[in-house]
Amino acid sequence: MKIQIICVGKLKETYLKELIARYAKQIRKKYDFEIIELPDEKTPDNASQKEEDKIKKTEGTRILSRIPSDSFVIPLCIEGTPFSTEEFMETWNQLKQDSISCVSFIIGGSLGLSPDVVAKGRIKLSFGNLTFPHQLMRLILTEQLSRL
Repeated sequence: MKIQIICVGKLKETYLKELIARYAKQIRKKYDFEIIELPDEKTPDNASQKEEDKIKKTEGTRILSRIPSDSFVIPLCIEGTPFSTEEFMETWNQLKQDSISCVSFIIGGSLGLSPDVVAKGRIKLSFGNLTFPHQLMRLILTEQLSRL
């Protein structure tokens, strides 16, 4: 099974890169794993809702272009379903039983995901009601994936 994380924005922080690399190494022992970083759009200060929607649409188009056609898509979004680690494992085991060949986790930029990307999700995943920076979500997700 292939796992990919498609995310908006580049990591600049060395400590995050190192931790993610550690977890990625563990994931690669069991799965074909890749992280695809896509450029983020600059958001002007005091951007209008229309400008923010346009930015999310632009980033969403980039994301959608990188999702394989046969992929099971799981966007990380606030309106998603929160899972415990155990529930996440049960869901993962079901995906394996269903012979899913590729799973794409999607992490948006600072404004979140476009509705088009969220709609593509077969499962919408939330890590709770707290808001985390998208760079930190990449670390949290890779840590959880390393447990699979």
